[in-house]
Amino acid sequence: MAVLDTDLDHIFPSSVLPPFWAKLVVGLVAIVCFARSYDGDFVFDDSEAIVNNKVAGVVGRADLLCALFFLLSFLGYCKAFRESNKEGTYSSTFWVLLSIFLGAVAMLCKEQGITVLGLNAVFDILVIGKFNVLEIVQKVLHKDKSLESLSMLRNGGLLFRMTLLTSGGAGMLYVRWRIMGTGPPAFTEVDNPASFADSMLVRAINYNYYYSLNAWLLLCPWWLCFDWSMGCIPLIKSVSDWRVIALAALWFCLIGLICQALCSEDGHKRRILTLGLGFLVIPFLPASNLFFRVGFVVAERVLYLPSVGYCVLLTFGFGALSKHTKKKKLIAAVVLGILLINMLRCVVRSGQWRSEEQLFRSALSVCPLNAKVHYNIGKNLADKGNQTAAIRYYREAVRLNPKYVHAMNNLGNILKERNELQEAEELLSLAVRIQPDFAAAWMNLGIVQNSLKRFEAAEQSYRMAIKHRRKYPDCYYNLGRLYADLNRHVDALNAWRNATVLKPEHSLAWNNMIILLDNTGNLAQAEAVGREALELIPNDHSLMFSLANVLGKSQKYKESEALFLKAIKANPNAASYHGNLAVLYHRWGHLDLAKKHYEISLQLDPTASGTKENYGLLRRKLELMQKKDV
Repeated sequence: MAVLDTDLDHIFPSSVLPPFWAKLVVGLVAIVCFARSYDGDFVFDDSEAIVNNKVAGVVGRADLLCALFFLLSFLGYCKAFRESNKEGTYSSTFWVLLSIFLGAVAMLCKEQGITVLGLNAVFDILVIGKFNVLEIVQKVLHKDKSLESLSMLRNGGLLFRMTLLTSGGAGMLYVRWRIMGTGPPAFTEVDNPASFADSMLVRAINYNYYYSLNAWLLLCPWWLCFDWSMGCIPLIKSVSDWRVIALAALWFCLIGLICQALCSEDGHKRRILTLGLGFLVIPFLPASNLFFRVGFVVAERVLYLPSVGYCVLLTFGFGALSKHTKKKKLIAAVVLGILLINMLRCVVRSGQWRSEEQLFRSALSVCPLNAKVHYNIGKNLADKGNQTAAIRYYREAVRLNPKYVHAMNNLGNILKERNELQEAEELLSLAVRIQPDFAAAWMNLGIVQNSLKRFEAAEQSYRMAIKHRRKYPDCYYNLGRLYADLNRHVDALNAWRNATVLKPEHSLAWNNMIILLDNTGNLAQAEAVGREALELIPNDHSLMFSLANVLGKSQKYKESEALFLKAIKANPNAASYHGNLAVLYHRWGHLDLAKKHYEISLQLDPTASGTKENYGLLRRKLELMQKKDV
């Protein structure tokens, strides 16, 4: 709003600073806040695709873009009006059409962008047209005949603009329907518990309580949380709940503002309040659950646009207060204090967004009952290797939400790594019972069952995972390992081949194919597979090592040596690479080089029994050769 067209400056109360300096200050503050918060990095949570960013997530970025084009659309519509003493108010069709286009762009960023058309219509009728609701109501009640000659109803320009806005909105909805279809997104009870309540009264009370929470976040942005779902806000199930006071306070204020906006005799005041309420309420309507179910309880990002209306109302309120009191310095000090506190809060919150750990832990004090908060802290700790602490948070997430299958899956994985297989199997079995199409949990259950030597159950679990996720290369890889353990070599090769078809860079599957073919004496086929793998993943040193082993057994010593040396260059601290190269040299007759690499291998891994044995044989051979020479 800092760059509002100067044609509309008369709508807003005068500020302490001249308009240019006011806009400059607002612009600089915005740039500083953005610079502090943005560094261009994205952090991904693999399990639930939760995307966090220093300004906002991917969804938050969409909301920011939507807000940008929303405001540009509104400014474009404002530009359509010019006042002249001679010609009066008229509109520019070009600017109206441009406003509609920018509104369409805003909608493509985020669905609530379409609400700018409603805001433009309200702005046109009540602010530009100076439509007086109180006057119309009085005329209706007194059956005043002058109502028939109401100038607004005969205003062809207004009707034309309303027709354009309506047609543009219908066109946007049609395009949206063609692109995304008519089916609403599927949300679960944990996303928005109130929308799943059986009682309409319970739904209505909780929806209104959510509105009051959003209003409070605008007034006092202290309770900020990256996610408000999963029990963060317990449902109000009775009117005796003390939280209904918040509903009453919200509607008392809103009704008072609406009455003033529509019925005040002061036209200037009426227009300012109308514009402020329009910005406050209209962009928020898609998130209100009134027209369709939304997938969140509270989302701070949906307050970007309503905050414009809040700022307008707050500015007008302080302006009106300063006119009716002699303590103008006190009012100015309060305003500056509020600005300073909010700027400091912005700095603190931006710092919390700089790392996952700070962001997730900051949510604990706001939403300690939110299972997702505990889940994300647990995952962050697990990624850092702190499994003990991660287990504690995962258990708390499952306790808070006994149907939280992602937490069960991750906890089961950690327990599997700690060899606590029995509990891991119980957790993963419960996860797939709760969500039968959870492919990752089926695969992890199969891995645990394989470790428990329950091979038939493991195979069935892998098959279930593939059934629910057809393109699942990791599951095919694990299925191949199961078949290899059962000596079903053909099935193992087929499973690994499927993994590499779905994911050509799956080096583990390629490696296992080469090793299995090598171990079963199919050297020619192993060589062909190894060459195919290296064409797809030319810099994978493990593939170089496996193919070098095959070539050495095929007595292609020169080519094998080159691959061994290339693998060692990529990973010089791998003891097995040096040990197998030493074996190659040993077979080839390059005994000094063999001795050198045996010694390097034993320095890196002194416990390698095979290397010790081969090195002993080499030393005895060298000693015999020295004796013969003597």
